[in-house]
Amino acid sequence: MRFLLVRRHQRLLRVARLLLGVLLLVPDPARAERVKDLAAVEGVRSNPLIGYGLVVGLDGTGDQTTQAPFTTQSLKSMLAQLGITVPSNVNPQLKNVAAVAVSAELPAFAKPGQQIDVTVSSLGNAGSLRGGALLMTPLKGADGQVYAIAQGNVVVGGLGVSGKDGSRVTINVPSAGRIPNGAQVERVVASSFAVAPELRFNLHAPDFTTAAHMAKSINAVLGGEFARAQDAVTVSVAAPADPSQRVAFLSVLENIEVAPGEAAARVVINSRTGTVVIGSGVRVMPAAVAHGSLAVTISEKPQVSQPGAFSEGQTVVVPRSQIEVTQDGAGRMFVFDAGVSLDDLVKAVNQVGAAPGDLVAILEALKEAGALRAELVVI
Repeated sequence: MRFLLVRRHQRLLRVARLLLGVLLLVPDPARAERVKDLAAVEGVRSNPLIGYGLVVGLDGTGDQTTQAPFTTQSLKSMLAQLGITVPSNVNPQLKNVAAVAVSAELPAFAKPGQQIDVTVSSLGNAGSLRGGALLMTPLKGADGQVYAIAQGNVVVGGLGVSGKDGSRVTINVPSAGRIPNGAQVERVVASSFAVAPELRFNLHAPDFTTAAHMAKSINAVLGGEFARAQDAVTVSVAAPADPSQRVAFLSVLENIEVAPGEAAARVVINSRTGTVVIGSGVRVMPAAVAHGSLAVTISEKPQVSQPGAFSEGQTVVVPRSQIEVTQDGAGRMFVFDAGVSLDDLVKAVNQVGAAPGDLVAILEALKEAGALRAELVVI
């Protein structure tokens, strides 16, 4: 009987160890993130497009040709292509035409016939693009090829009104607007997605631990050594040879949950706005900090010196300065114990009433003293 109890106890112990090992391998649901949220597939990205065009139909708010001669040159060139010749000695005074730059983002895998949004921005001195229409404009990529054609009515969210006396009221930016679905895709961007022997995931935030965890989680789901971390950014996965299976394969991969590694201990300080962001991994070693602020106030109270009667003197203004020095928080000191966490650090600083500027000074002093276990980044 005793032998059976011992065997049963050993069997339960082995099961408990097995369950513990499985639980250690399963990511924490509270911290786990999907692969699609941590990384992007290499080569699957949008491409910027740009073009030059004309917006017509403005209500007298177009470019002034004396200061924007390229608008007149563009209009003459367009009319020449339509069979209309403008004499060289004629310089049209345009008020309803504006030269614009047209930009757009071509999504990955966009096919001919699909429509994309475009942004229209004035290049000259047009006061407003409200009510205008963009004429047919080719949009080119970085290789100089035309990938889309834009045309349509410009939607402007701003408003500009001016008076004859030169006064002007402007709301938002009336010299720029958008055309929803204003461009039609004409060319496909070449992609190696269907022919590459492996798929590569590039992490949004480089981290060796996250890359290792991602490769481990992918291998656990696929049941083999299919993924490997190349560096702190890239995780490569062997892809199916059949291109028709890659979409379903990638759908499985991007929904795998991964426990990302903890970010490096870092304190970020914005020197322009005074914003201070302290990471969760920041620790402070034993240190004593004294906090106090010294205020110097100088006030000018000039006095008038009036000469006596019949003295033939002049009335003069005599300067009088009053200087006052005050020191708040003198003698206040707080002590950090070893391994103080972020919460303790914030509480200690708040108790002495430190402003953001004072907090920056305290953190910089702790870093110089070697008590701040974090990277201090000033942007």
